[in-house]
Amino acid sequence: MITENKWNSLKLLMIKLDIDEKEIKENFIRGSGSGGQKINKTSSCVQLVYKNFEIRCQKTRSQADNRFWARRELCNRIISINKDNECLQKKEQEKIRRQKKRRSRRSKQKILDIKSKHSEKKKLRKKIDIRD
Repeated sequence: MITENKWNSLKLLMIKLDIDEKEIKENFIRGSGSGGQKINKTSSCVQLVYKNFEIRCQKTRSQADNRFWARRELCNRIISINKDNECLQKKEQEKIRRQKKRRSRRSKQKILDIKSKHSEKKKLRKKIDIRD
């Protein structure tokens, strides 16, 4: 049984994430898995459809509890997607910052040394002129 306090905290989280309860389409469907005849008769599985998310929840035998868990799963998915987007933005900013950063003298010198060694190798590959 989910307490009233947990429902209130979930509602506050949904408000914080701009999830409108009116936009959520809720269906009750028959579950699957172990449980035998009882699971085949009752529609305790909750299916939520919100924008491009579809969540199915059948954690407990209680339909009311599954409604709570499905909404919590929806909030968790939205939070994780937001974190991923923030992480990607930070990575892009860091990449641009590294690209714009000037190289140190030592790293420039290393690159030039490598290039000169490579050019020496290529000079050795030239065909030898034997006309002399």
